[in-house]
Amino acid sequence: MGAELLPRSSGDRRIWEHPILTFNRGKKVTFYFEDRVVEAYEGESIAAALYAIGIDVFHYSPKLNRPRGAFCMIGKCSSCFMIVDGVPNTRTCIEPVREGIRVYRQYGLGDISKTSSSIEVEEEEVFETDVVVVGGGPAGLAATLELASRGIDVVLVHDHFRLGGQLVKQTHKFFGSKDLFGGLRGFQIAEELSKKILEYKNVRVLLRSTAYGVFRDGWIGIADPKRLYRVKPKAVIVATGACEQYLAFPGNDLPGVMGAGGAQTLMNEYGVRPGDKALVVGSGNVGLIVSYQLLQAGVDVIGVLEILPEIGGWFVHAAKIRRYGIPILTQHTIKAAWGSERVEGATIVRVDEKFQPIPGSEKDVECDLILLAIGLTPDTRLFVQAGAITKWIPELGGAVPLRTRNLETSIPGMYVAGDASGIEEATTAIIEGRIAALSIAEKLIEKSSQNDISIEKEKLLKFLWDEYRASPLLERARKGKLKATVSDDEMNRLRKEYPPLISFR
Repeated sequence: MGAELLPRSSGDRRIWEHPILTFNRGKKVTFYFEDRVVEAYEGESIAAALYAIGIDVFHYSPKLNRPRGAFCMIGKCSSCFMIVDGVPNTRTCIEPVREGIRVYRQYGLGDISKTSSSIEVEEEEVFETDVVVVGGGPAGLAATLELASRGIDVVLVHDHFRLGGQLVKQTHKFFGSKDLFGGLRGFQIAEELSKKILEYKNVRVLLRSTAYGVFRDGWIGIADPKRLYRVKPKAVIVATGACEQYLAFPGNDLPGVMGAGGAQTLMNEYGVRPGDKALVVGSGNVGLIVSYQLLQAGVDVIGVLEILPEIGGWFVHAAKIRRYGIPILTQHTIKAAWGSERVEGATIVRVDEKFQPIPGSEKDVECDLILLAIGLTPDTRLFVQAGAITKWIPELGGAVPLRTRNLETSIPGMYVAGDASGIEEATTAIIEGRIAALSIAEKLIEKSSQNDISIEKEKLLKFLWDEYRASPLLERARKGKLKATVSDDEMNRLRKEYPPLISFR
């Protein structure tokens, strides 16, 4: 058992003044942490509410009994597992606070046997629909709207308790035309899309729900905290986004080592400062943008490390943080994080042209927050479970499903969109979501309307490939997406060579 921890700092770590964001917190909610009373606000996750009062150790590892804290903050890792109302392994980063719940740190593996009788499970619901969309981020929202606007019934599955995905924590303004939300900030786009979706009666939104399996008879298994669903669609769009990449170094599991996106969630979605003094690893756009957002949240950024000889992100983002005196150290990386129960500092080191540490160049720096902004990996677990053909493509962040130009995978009727198709950015995710939806609509809607749908789809495909991805800034992503896209004839050949076990057609 770990020793009782004191909060890492006194006082409320919530952000009450911000140059861009206004946090409209709900009414106060009282719950219990380790039998102590905690005050939170409706709309906060349990992890964010605990972080706000200085609690950053959520559980202890099964083998070495090491403390664990938040990392991704979007439910894709196990760092925030806690026991909530007797239920172990609860992902507290996407579990909302509720009046009177009891939360405990988890030591090792959870004991499931003690919880089975205390959970009230409703009867399984079985039904059919036109389309299931998995993921409520930019691609999933855009796909759902495109389908719903054409009278197609949609079930939208999202594991968070609010829609928007990664858009809800993006505070920078989008570039581009008004049709692509140019001039709006990410969280504003999330609000606009979510509001429109809720206006459609032919859309059923399942929040706090996970699509846990695709089965041979064309059914999709979905679970929320109290109910199982068995849904049979005519097609499915998987827009599950991506997971943050980890980095191997001593101390990388200490509370306070966090993905850059995790810090953005705390700051921009919940209005909670993730730390007081931060070191950022990675100078791509995410690393540069999160550094500026840390400043906006009142966090001191001591530096940005980049292992390459040059900065990875756009000049405009680098110039912005340099104006505030934040050093960007190229050919540097982190060697170790140190601290007893949480991060107290880090050792950084210079590297040579082969990315090997240069002896004698080590330097210790004090910090309580280390953010890893070293890239994303597509979340393709549902495709792998379904048996879709995948390919490892470095430019896209890892293994991704092969797809046709219309974004259909080797599983007939199963489509991919957004970062699950390969890491790019929110605008292309929105376009891909619409293309996948239009590809399905061509097959489901009466023939008299198909020509208009095909024209709209081809217009989007042309814009995406010939204009938007023609930018030198997107050359890497374009190269990767080309590798992942096969012709209809090639896809038919692959299906004959590797017959799919599942089909939604």
